[in-house]
This record gives sequence, structure tokens and C-alpha cells, in this order.
Amino acid sequence: MGVFVYLPLVLPLTALPVARLAELHLHPRLATRLLSVLAAVLAVCSTLCLGLLVVVGTAQLAGNPLPDAWSDPEVRRAVPYDRIAGKAAMAALAAVAVGCAAVVLRHRRVLRGARAALAGLPAGELAVLTDEAPYAYALPGALPGPGTEPGTRPGTGARPRTATGGRGRIVVSTAMLACLDAREREALVAHERAHLAGRHHRFLLTVRLAARANPLLRPLGSAVAYTTERWADEEAAGATENRTVVARAIGKAALVSRPAPAPTLAGVAPPEPGPVPRRVAALLGPAPSAVRWPPVGTAAGLAVWAAAAGTLSSALSSANAAVALFLVLRAATQL
Repeated sequence: MGVFVYLPLVLPLTALPVARLAELHLHPRLATRLLSVLAAVLAVCSTLCLGLLVVVGTAQLAGNPLPDAWSDPEVRRAVPYDRIAGKAAMAALAAVAVGCAAVVLRHRRVLRGARAALAGLPAGELAVLTDEAPYAYALPGALPGPGTEPGTRPGTGARPRTATGGRGRIVVSTAMLACLDAREREALVAHERAHLAGRHHRFLLTVRLAARANPLLRPLGSAVAYTTERWADEEAAGATENRTVVARAIGKAALVSRPAPAPTLAGVAPPEPGPVPRRVAALLGPAPSAVRWPPVGTAAGLAVWAAAAGTLSSALSSANAAVALFLVLRAATQL
């Protein structure tokens, strides 16, 4: 196993430069997908290596959860052993499990609470809540829409449809609507509809879990929170065909709105207000290029390739460590 078992724990550092550069130089749709994949792979590899270190640290201890065939003293002596790394890995793996469970439980709890709050409202894509607090966010999930497929009758089991394909509802308060004019409301709805259509909550949940698995991946989570909003901004600008109106709606909404009820739900206002001026400035400029991959000679291109190389190295290192430990244990059980 050697050093390979430790590399995936620090290789997420190779993805840090691309987090900022992707925001600036890649189309937000591409940046969101790229950063989410990088975060997911690097998190899985580092978690796997923590598990391998737990095995290495406990293989020679009595009462370990390993198979009974490893209880022979000769087998235990054949297994690599590092008590300090093993104990540290046990604590880290427990923290990862607790942190990821907390993220998932909070996400599910917020979804249940939000859906319960909409239970008494008329069916439809847009759910307007009477509230003095201004907010707007996309609530994912297969929720009832305004009608059924043409030619069907009530009670026949037909699936309801909405403008977002049954992917959820747009939740907005009356206070938020009061802050915007008619065209800005249209832009706001288009923005939230883009969140639902792009299933942005999945990307946000992925990077949130990845950051809990390895704190070095937190910058990627912040970057994805920004790029999902930029993605929705550009989709809204395309739907309304007026970038200035979308910029004005985003600016107004962000000034008065509170964030979505959970970081894993996409809303018009991010948890931190800092990125809003950058979003508005981007909307007031030309639409971003849809180039799928930045040139290698640019800073963004070099950062993307460095992150890709680091992710590939992390995957190969974790696979090498896992195979090496498996071969050692397999050979040891034949003693």
C-alpha cells in the first residue's frame, strides 16, 4: 500500500485552482458539471482510503471487525499495521459518516417541511405563500401540477404534468412578488424554473457531501453554489430574451431575499451576498461562450487538466491501495 493510501487524502488540493477559474472562464453549465464530478470522485477516493487505513490500524487488534480467518497470530503479523494512522482514520471516518448523515437528514427534513407547507395550496408550478419575509426557491420532487395529460379523466391514474416535467414547484412569497414588477417576476420564475429543470439540487447536495467527506473540497462546493446560480441566470436570460431585466430582478431579489431553507436547495439568493454583484455584472455583459473545453495554453485549461490529473491519480492510488491490501490479506489467510 505504502504512500498510495495517503495520496487521495491530499490530492483534492489539485482541484482548488480550477474552482475559481471555472467560475470565470467556463460556461456555468459546464463548470457545474465538471466541478461536481471532480468533487464526487475525489471524495469517494479519500473516503475509501480512510476505510483502508482503518483496516490497517485495527488488523492486529483483538476484537476487530475483520473476518474470523484473520484471528490467527501469523495472519495478523502479515497484515500491514500502523496504530497511529489507524486510530486517526477511525476518528476521521466516523466524522465523515456523521457529517454526511447530517447533511442528508437536513435535506430530507427541509423537503418534507416545505412540501407540508404547500399541502393546502392550489396545484400548479408556482406556489405563492402569504408571508412578510421575501424569498423564492426551487422545491424539487414530483409534486402535483396544474393538469393531467390531454384526453385523460380525473381518477384514471394519469400522472400530473407541470412546466418543469413534474420535477417540483417554485416557491415564492407574496413579499418577494411585491418587490418586483411584472417583467422582473417573469425573470424570477424563469430563474427558479431553470433550477428545477437542471436538477441543481443534486449538484448542490453532491458537493455538500463531498465537502463533509474531505474539507479540502469546500472551495468546490462554494464554486458550484455560484455556478448553479449563474446557470439559472443564463437560462432565465434566454427565456425572457432580456438580460437587463434578469439582472435587475436578481439584484432586487438578492437585496431583500433570505436564502433557501437549506444549502442543498437552489434559490434566488445565495447564503453569502458576495457573488451577487458578479452575477449582475455577468448578465449585463454578453452571454458566455458555450465552448466545451478551454484551450490547454490558458490558465483555465491548465487548471482543468491539473484537476483531471489529480482526480485520476486519486482514483488510481485508492485502487492500488485497495488491491494491495486485498492481495496481502488473501495471501495471509492461506498461511
